[in-house]
Amino acid sequence: MNNPYHCPTRREFLKASGVALTTITLGGLFPGRVLAADTEKRVGVRFFDTVEIGSIQDLVLGEPLSFSYGGKAPFNSCFLIKTGRRSGGGIGPDQDVVAFSNLCTHMGMNLTGQYNADHAVVGPCPMHLTTFDLTRHGMVVSGHGTESLPQVVLEAQGDLIVATGIIGLIHGLSDAKEMI
Repeated sequence: MNNPYHCPTRREFLKASGVALTTITLGGLFPGRVLAADTEKRVGVRFFDTVEIGSIQDLVLGEPLSFSYGGKAPFNSCFLIKTGRRSGGGIGPDQDVVAFSNLCTHMGMNLTGQYNADHAVVGPCPMHLTTFDLTRHGMVVSGHGTESLPQVVLEAQGDLIVATGIIGLIHGLSDAKEMI
């Protein structure tokens, strides 16, 4: 008959201790990569000058508002949208106001006019049909794109919407230095 109270052997204990110690050590060396609870640091955010975009109360549900942010044209084309659904990275009373780059991550096609309010997605891209879910940090829903749509980091200062950074790399730029 099996013993329901298993006492680990010395070998099992040392193995488990080694794994735990390695995880903790790597978590300190590479924050945000090993331990998922690293919410204090915004890993992967490129910070730019703070730019005022508009007012939360002036937004119309499902109508994108175009603005420029994060660098030189044409790489700075972005849009702000009130999705009507709680969205990843959203601000406002309902956490449904988000902003993204207008450039498809697959081949850089402009996504202006491709917002679908019924599903809170942008796309399909006119070039290769990539569609992005704006309620889930711009992740790819379908198509050839493999990277999420770069999301603009927003802050609410009272009723004012302010852009402070971008998560992700804009198509056509090899690194953040080129965005400036």
